[in-house]
Amino acid sequence: MNSPSPGVAPAQTAPAEAGLHGRVLDHLGTAICGGELTPGAVLNIDDLVDRYTVSRSVIREVLRVLASMGFIETRRRVGVMIRPAGHWNVFDPQVIRWRLASAGRIAQLRSITELRTAVEPHAAWLAAHRVDHDEASELVGLAAKMWAAGKAGDEDRFLGLDIEFHQRVLRASGNEMFVKLQDLVAEVLTGRHLHHLMPHHPHEQALQLHADVAQSIQRRDGDSARRAMVQIMEHAFDEMAAMWEQESTTEPQPAS
Repeated sequence: MNSPSPGVAPAQTAPAEAGLHGRVLDHLGTAICGGELTPGAVLNIDDLVDRYTVSRSVIREVLRVLASMGFIETRRRVGVMIRPAGHWNVFDPQVIRWRLASAGRIAQLRSITELRTAVEPHAAWLAAHRVDHDEASELVGLAAKMWAAGKAGDEDRFLGLDIEFHQRVLRASGNEMFVKLQDLVAEVLTGRHLHHLMPHHPHEQALQLHADVAQSIQRRDGDSARRAMVQIMEHAFDEMAAMWEQESTTEPQPAS
């Protein structure tokens, strides 16, 4: 493993050590998500201090955060132990980011896309009944901007607009629990982009479906909005299906 640059100041007061904390946390989190550190493995604080060349206070803070995510627990006479995946807070955006950066990437994409398929179509249906005129008009305009960015091949702009579109639909649903999922959607769309799991030029059908969702919401046609969003999710599944089939036999599965 590559060690981060050394740091000496307390995490609470020094930006340099705070940066070290983030790097160590990302390294350990990704290693756990990817199966390099398996359930039941014991982490030794002194070993971690030596490996990453950081202070004990940095390691303790990293372990505190990992514990809050359900990744580790401290047992008497044993020490700090890695917990099975069934204990992880899989809704934490940082956990999603680590899983997308690990060997478990395909499993994470599959599970979040399945979640989105269950939630976003109904969010679109609710939005059609609850959105105000200005919000609906902005959503239609956003779909038009997505179309332009997609046709121009501007991947970065399209990504930002795509994230904003789906977040706006979730917010327009008026359901506070759906709204809390918007960071998860942002993480999975960003992860697909960063790991080259999206087409360079969005398919015209996908662009049209986003426009259909927005226009149906503006017309307050909940059924049409839901159908179009279902098709968007099905399209996402189709884009990734080949990857899932290819890697399903070799992909390491998190222990539970």
